[in-house]
Amino acid sequence: MNIDVQKNNSESGEIVTITYDRQEKLNALNSAGIQELTNAFVSITDDSNVRVVIFTGSGSKSFIGGADINELSNLNENTARNFITSLHELFVLIRHCPVPVIARINGYCLGAGMELAAACDLRIASNNAIFGMPEVKVGIPSVIEAALLPRLVGWGRSNYLVLTGENINATTAYDWGFLESVTEQDQLDIETDRFVDAIVKSAPLAVREQKRLVRQWEVLPINAAIEAGIDALANAYRNNEPRYRMQPFLDRKK
Repeated sequence: MNIDVQKNNSESGEIVTITYDRQEKLNALNSAGIQELTNAFVSITDDSNVRVVIFTGSGSKSFIGGADINELSNLNENTARNFITSLHELFVLIRHCPVPVIARINGYCLGAGMELAAACDLRIASNNAIFGMPEVKVGIPSVIEAALLPRLVGWGRSNYLVLTGENINATTAYDWGFLESVTEQDQLDIETDRFVDAIVKSAPLAVREQKRLVRQWEVLPINAAIEAGIDALANAYRNNEPRYRMQPFLDRKK
């Protein structure tokens, strides 16, 4: 198992790619991998130069093939709680990473892998990707960030995934609203770069504030969410980013 964290400098800041490499196990998540990924996300949380994070699994066969079934089979009530809590804490780090996190999905994206993808802000997949929540087939329920699925695909489709354990292909996942884009395998990096370029061309402080606000929208009642947006817009004028970013548009009209 290996975690590769690459930082590529662009004119607008750093683009971080985190790759989980456990190809011999279809990139299944075990306790060691969860801890290493946690460390990787912690290491970039306070880096103000980071603009966007790409998360992917190594190879073409699997994004994340789920939680390691060998480890799951040896858990008891106490160790199961510890394992799933550590996995949830990783997903919380991803969801609250101050910059957008893009899931670059190739191959199997099952169980914990689909939950990890759901925890990301944007999801791009190759057309060979396979999605599913197979936990009920091995005697356990789908839990933690599986709770995000109804918001992404609706209750009926979410119920289909977690109650039947059946898989769906990338086209279906896109049609259901789980994916933002599906592309050919050899175009996956190009499509991911298109998303990255759009983010890094936008105002960095505004993007960070927008992600923070989206997380608030998820939990606040509608009136409180709107009020949070008013505060966010006013707070944006505490720095010069709006003036700097608006000036080229104003200059065009002269």
